[in-house]
Amino acid sequence: MAKIFTPTNQIRLTNVAVVRMKKGGKRFEIACYRNKVVSWRNKIEKDIDEVLQTHTVFTNVSKGQVAKKEDLLKAFGKDDPTEVCKEILAKGELQVSDKERQTQLDSLFKDIATTVSEKCVNPETKRPYPVSMIEKAMKDVHFSVKPNRNAKQQALDVIPQLKEAIPLERAQMRLRVVLSGKEARKLREKVGKLASSIESEEWNDGTLNFVCLIDPGHFREIDEIVRSETKGSGLLELLNLKEVTEGEEMLE
Repeated sequence: MAKIFTPTNQIRLTNVAVVRMKKGGKRFEIACYRNKVVSWRNKIEKDIDEVLQTHTVFTNVSKGQVAKKEDLLKAFGKDDPTEVCKEILAKGELQVSDKERQTQLDSLFKDIATTVSEKCVNPETKRPYPVSMIEKAMKDVHFSVKPNRNAKQQALDVIPQLKEAIPLERAQMRLRVVLSGKEARKLREKVGKLASSIESEEWNDGTLNFVCLIDPGHFREIDEIVRSETKGSGLLELLNLKEVTEGEEMLE
């Protein structure tokens, strides 16, 4: 049987995730296991052997063409393949197929809609919208998903746009604030300006106790006012994370 000649600078790999990087005018690629690149970048996976299919830097993974040592040295200032692989892993671009990319975008689209559904309510009913209705509204306003931003950031971006399509507002937080001393009245005004509404208010021996609804975006600011201006003597208590009407919807 004739011996099959395989060029020594070619390595054949299958079912790989390719991370690509251009540097020094040349293209470099590494072959990784699917789903491991993101784990490595998020510092979940710590073992480089679990990420790389081979500690080799390529000019073209699919053709099995290995990068020359002198090219690595010129572009990266080092020729240790593992160290160069780590740099490409950190800064390179993960290549995915059109089908994979669409699956990722569809999943992110649903995550964004789910986040909006959790954070917002219909102001007329005080009830959250079903995720499917949020998804439809996102399509109606032609919201386009950005693959490099997380679902929470994009949910906050899309909320103002969705208000054009459906009645929508951030679910409110209900807080109890207790203030005392001569500064209490002044602080009540400061907190009151940030509140959506004051539900109850009572003075007792110079101590003010009131309950208010706020937009969650103001919580940190109110917390800072109460803590810093009362020198720790004020109290801020979160009563409900959401001002949502409980109970089942009546179906016609």
